[in-house]
Amino acid sequence: MADPKILVVDDEASIRRTVRDIFEYEDFEVEEAEDGEEALEKVRSQQYDLVLLDVKMPEPDGMEVLETMADEMPEQPVVMISGHGTIETAVEATKLGAFDFVEKPPDLNRLLVTVRNAMDRGSLEQENRRMRQSLQEQTEADLTPILGESEGITHIKETIERVAPTEARVLITGEPGTGKELVAKWIHHTSERSEGPLVDVNCAAIPSELIESELFGHEEGSFTGATEQRIGKFEQAHEGTLFLDEIGDMSLSAQAKVLRVLQENEIQRVGGDRTIPVNVRVLAATNKDLREEIEEGEFREDLYHRISVILIDVPPLRERRDDIELITEHFGQRLARRNGLEPKAFEDDALKQLREFEWRGNVRELNNVVERLLILSRGEKITSDDVNRFARAGDSADEPVSNMLTEYEDFSDFRDSAEKRFIEHKLLAHDWNVSQTAESIGIQRSHLYNKMNKYDIERED
Repeated sequence: MADPKILVVDDEASIRRTVRDIFEYEDFEVEEAEDGEEALEKVRSQQYDLVLLDVKMPEPDGMEVLETMADEMPEQPVVMISGHGTIETAVEATKLGAFDFVEKPPDLNRLLVTVRNAMDRGSLEQENRRMRQSLQEQTEADLTPILGESEGITHIKETIERVAPTEARVLITGEPGTGKELVAKWIHHTSERSEGPLVDVNCAAIPSELIESELFGHEEGSFTGATEQRIGKFEQAHEGTLFLDEIGDMSLSAQAKVLRVLQENEIQRVGGDRTIPVNVRVLAATNKDLREEIEEGEFREDLYHRISVILIDVPPLRERRDDIELITEHFGQRLARRNGLEPKAFEDDALKQLREFEWRGNVRELNNVVERLLILSRGEKITSDDVNRFARAGDSADEPVSNMLTEYEDFSDFRDSAEKRFIEHKLLAHDWNVSQTAESIGIQRSHLYNKMNKYDIERED
């Protein structure tokens, strides 16, 4: 670690020399400035761990220098030193951001302790700023932009810009994999509630008997297995946004309670007898036609009108093929960084082939295909041959099937692996809607949950 560096600012050469001797003995790197102008020139050109600043100097004096530093570099730790100190001056210096005020001639031990304490606080504040900046950058990095210039995507961006600053509830519709959750994230991120939490609930992934506990929480002993109090998603989202994904799969009883919360702005935990006020903006999404669900008695019409003040329909990828090149380029850069690979450009013929695919899995499927191509292609660019060879899952191996099967010890091992891959594939195809997946493969929902637990199948972000 480099020696700490301090700047000693004083118009008296003897004071500067004395302080230099003290701090160099303590392994500090010391620089000097004999007036305020020189001091400002130095602090503007380089970083110091601390500035020891005299109050009384030819103009600009120490207080003027401190005030300028407070405006231009408020993170710079400063200790004031003066032979003509007053309480008023000390108070003013502290208000301007000085860590402490030391009188001349200084007690050397006290001066050393004061300087080290000031440096420690400065380091802590810098670390806190770095952490806040890192969190902000991470949030923005994690928040994928809504990519595309097609008419449908342009309309969505314009709608988000207009609706985000309001408190209007938004219903986001579209096929699995189109990016409904991303739209919800951008509405929250650009809203007045962006400093509050964004809490998401996948209504399709929660058994109907547990959805109310998940949303509203429960009290200890309210039902078998409720061994402690639980805070529900509505409470967690207080002062923020609650995103109800796949709301079309919510049970009718839970729909009735959600409707009451939207009307009353208060919840009651399962097994509780008191109401709890909540301030939550609700966004919802579904891949179902809720009007058809209403006709079939599977969704409450009054709840539909509550959640659909604004409707945003996200088009499937096949209806905006001109956006595929832009999306592919973005995914290629991001996925290369994530996998520690060099980015690869896509040749025109490769992009042309990708535009012709059906893309039943929409943008999520394209993301997976791009990642597969980056990992498995061997050239500096991704070619049409790479697309032919690797774009489809199951066609990406160089080795024959007989060699692939050598990884399995016995039939049971092979069967479990195949079953896991089959379930993951079907869940992905149905946007992780457990009810729809179970129905499509002909098993009970509870049976599918057991299989997911057995194989540790979890939805990725």
